[in-house]
Amino acid sequence: MSSVPHTSTSPSITTPPTPDTADKSGSGTPQGDRWHSRLRDIGFWADHAAIIGLVLLVIVFTALNPVFLTLGNIQSILVASSILMILTVGQAFVILSDGIDLSVASTMTLGVIAFGLVFSQGGGLLLSMLAAIVAAGLIGFLNGILVAKGKITDFIVTLGSLSVASGLALVLSDGKPISVFSVDLINFSTHGLLIFGFPFIVAAVVAILAHVVLFRTRFGTHLFATGGSKEAAQATGISTARIKIAVYTISGSLAGIAAIMLIARVGAAEPAANTTFLLNSVAAVVLGGISLTGGKGNIFGPIVGALLLTVLTNGLTLMNVSQFYQPLAVGVVVILAALLSRFQK
Repeated sequence: MSSVPHTSTSPSITTPPTPDTADKSGSGTPQGDRWHSRLRDIGFWADHAAIIGLVLLVIVFTALNPVFLTLGNIQSILVASSILMILTVGQAFVILSDGIDLSVASTMTLGVIAFGLVFSQGGGLLLSMLAAIVAAGLIGFLNGILVAKGKITDFIVTLGSLSVASGLALVLSDGKPISVFSVDLINFSTHGLLIFGFPFIVAAVVAILAHVVLFRTRFGTHLFATGGSKEAAQATGISTARIKIAVYTISGSLAGIAAIMLIARVGAAEPAANTTFLLNSVAAVVLGGISLTGGKGNIFGPIVGALLLTVLTNGLTLMNVSQFYQPLAVGVVVILAALLSRFQK
């Protein structure tokens, strides 16, 4: 019986190229296709609108005016953005909870007047600072109580407290600015570490603490849950009323800190509220990618948004653009950011 030679018919196995052996430089590779897909995705641009816009503004203003990128101007931008950054952090807490604080600028003004009155009566620097934070924090606390316990829409509550805080500031000061002279405040506003002025350092510390609170504490978890779905949060046992009271109190207290920094910069307690701070604080939050319906966002984005708005104003000023056009430019940027936010992931 003859034996038939055996011939293997098993298919040959081809080992696919590993990621290490694949060409990482060509656009035809999976990695290149992935990046091209991301760049074509409008959601990518929406998620990074603030940082992309900031980089573009820096490039444009540097090309148009070489003074823009000098160390002195950079330091000026950072210091100028510090007040808005602190107000933006407070606004971010409120909007993350699915609310809004329209009274933030007027609350800061009331804090300014409280500081000025105590200081003018010989209360000293520390007591004056405490008065500013307590007065502004009290407005925030009342906002939270009315929203959480009174079941009144936050828009109406904070619109009303906007007028209340402004009126109190005018009544208490008799509509006149209060001079505040303090060597310590002057040193605080004019000195710093390297190019980082003390006001910017304070704002950075506030932002870092806010990030820790949002992402490393139970309160932060409950805040995101409240903003995402109030009913679902309540079903899990979260006291959404306490969260609401807390975020408005935080916003008011931060407005008091911003009031101290404003006095250090101006050297007087002015009773007139600057509504630009209100509009820009909301704008910075929108630019920073926080959802206006709450429950989504971070602190880094709004901080970059506040810096972007300050860079925009500074650059236009260096180019001798009339101040009448600057709010127009800010408004266009905010509308574009709001439009992009529809595509955020």
